[in-house]
Amino acid sequence: MRLCSLPPFFTEKLSKHSNGVSSTAAHRPRAKRRTPGTATMAPQHALLLLVIVANAVDGQQHQLMEYMERRLAVLEERITQWHDQSSRYSTELRDFKNKVLSMLESVEKDRETLRSEVENTAVRVDRLEREVDYLETQNPAPPCVEVDDKLMENQVANAKMRKNEKYDKMTDCSDTVSQVKAMKILKRFGSTAGLWTKDPVGNSEKIYVFDGTSNDTVYVFPRMREFTLFSATRKAARIKLPYPWVGTGHLVYGGHLYYIRRHGTFQVIKFSLANKTIVDSSVFPAEEQIPVFGLSSYNYIDLVADEEGIWAIYATQENERNIELAKLDPATLDIEQMWDTPCPRENAESAFVICGALYVVYNTRLPSRSRIQCVFDVSGSMANEDAPLVYFPKRYGSHSSMKYNPKERQIYAWDDGYQLIYRMEMKKKTEV
Repeated sequence: MRLCSLPPFFTEKLSKHSNGVSSTAAHRPRAKRRTPGTATMAPQHALLLLVIVANAVDGQQHQLMEYMERRLAVLEERITQWHDQSSRYSTELRDFKNKVLSMLESVEKDRETLRSEVENTAVRVDRLEREVDYLETQNPAPPCVEVDDKLMENQVANAKMRKNEKYDKMTDCSDTVSQVKAMKILKRFGSTAGLWTKDPVGNSEKIYVFDGTSNDTVYVFPRMREFTLFSATRKAARIKLPYPWVGTGHLVYGGHLYYIRRHGTFQVIKFSLANKTIVDSSVFPAEEQIPVFGLSSYNYIDLVADEEGIWAIYATQENERNIELAKLDPATLDIEQMWDTPCPRENAESAFVICGALYVVYNTRLPSRSRIQCVFDVSGSMANEDAPLVYFPKRYGSHSSMKYNPKERQIYAWDDGYQLIYRMEMKKKTEV
């Protein structure tokens, strides 16, 4: 058995006792030879010494054991406390985890509920929009523009006096259509008949969409990208016009919307897109008007723009076989000049103007390939017989509108609900 080291107190006491015995033995005078009786006393002293040492060691070991027991008790108490704290922390962490899981489940349920409500709300909003559009179409705004009959007669008389006169305000624009360079199908949007266009004046990229042949709400998309990506009308801004339009002969030009209103007579309305108000209106100075295109019974006046400004394409009962052309002042809506063209109305579906030349597009009752079959140049520099016969690519049906953009040199067309872009290839009139 390995004995533990003795405390300093017992070690010091035992050392003193041993030193004392040794010192006494050292200084004791040498005795004479002991007798046998005297020699028996030494073992007794040694035995006594062993007993004393054993008692001291036993007492020291007992105190050491008590000391160790006390230290072990303290350690056990601390370990018990640590174990209790660890168990409590584990329980709290488990409870917190359960609470978090419960909250996540609740949040997920709430998210699903909100998503379902949003989808239901979107469906209701779409239905309400359709109902509102229908109600607005069935109940147009009451007219408040009064027509002065005497003023109308004066405008008609002045226009007839200038009819077929030589137009001397042409610029140096001398381009004519050579062929259709490319066709791009953007999307399908809205009704079979309609109009989409851009403002050729300025740097605006907005797309204006007129759905149908009788409505009063214009959809405005900020750029071509938004128009092609989104099919829902709620992605576009809406402009509510004070009066509904008729036909698909509208025009956006210089920050204004020019459209045709039918209220007894045909009126040209100039509407500011910035202020959302009517800037001017004028009765179109033509009597007994009839549909200008034989294949489009809803178009009585088609407003178009080119490098020279704004033009009006129309037809009257007086000259019912052919199409007529007029030059408009965009500022005052006055008629600057009027022409009787040789282009027939029969089988005509649309028309546009480029550099002062009217191009009439023809088709058949059963839609086939559209073609430019009649050209009328107000400057007289190109005869109809010299103009090339230009065919458009095969598409879906017939054109309800074709708007030439002089800035981009391309045509925005509406074909049976599809929105198309025709890129035109030009050449000089002198090369024809």
